[in-house]
Amino acid sequence: MTAAPPALIVRAARAEDEPFLWRMLATTAILPPAESPSVDRVQADPGIAPYLAGWGRPGDAGVVAELDGEPVGAAWYRLYDANHPGYGFVDQDIPEISIGVEASRRGRGVGRALLEALVARARAERHQALSLSVDRRNAPALALYRSIGFEEVGGSAENPTMLLRLVG
Repeated sequence: MTAAPPALIVRAARAEDEPFLWRMLATTAILPPAESPSVDRVQADPGIAPYLAGWGRPGDAGVVAELDGEPVGAAWYRLYDANHPGYGFVDQDIPEISIGVEASRRGRGVGRALLEALVARARAERHQALSLSVDRRNAPALALYRSIGFEEVGGSAENPTMLLRLVG
């Protein structure tokens, strides 16, 4: 008899998930040297820390993926303003997404499940669109975002800004 594969559950992020969100942000951050930096380094970096600093403010929303009760990935969004934009900033009314999946769980549908749940949440909250910035060298992420419907709308050649229109 073979064991059933573990079931992936995606749930709303809670306040107590913040340390895990920081860990997921560290998996996506690219700081010299080009490897995932520590959580402490990400929290101290003025270009990356704003993606989670003060988590729980108005406009913040997220989801966490769990396998057998253990978190394996997270996706969240938050609103920024033009004076303090994120890398994928489009407009102060369009939340910007961050997403991270444990390296050992990538390529197994976790990222897609997270994005689909986060998009559903954004639609329920009546957001017009979602944005993000992606490193073009991350071909799997770029392909995932395109398959969900994100389109390039700016950024740079190396780090395009992508937008998913949710209405109209």
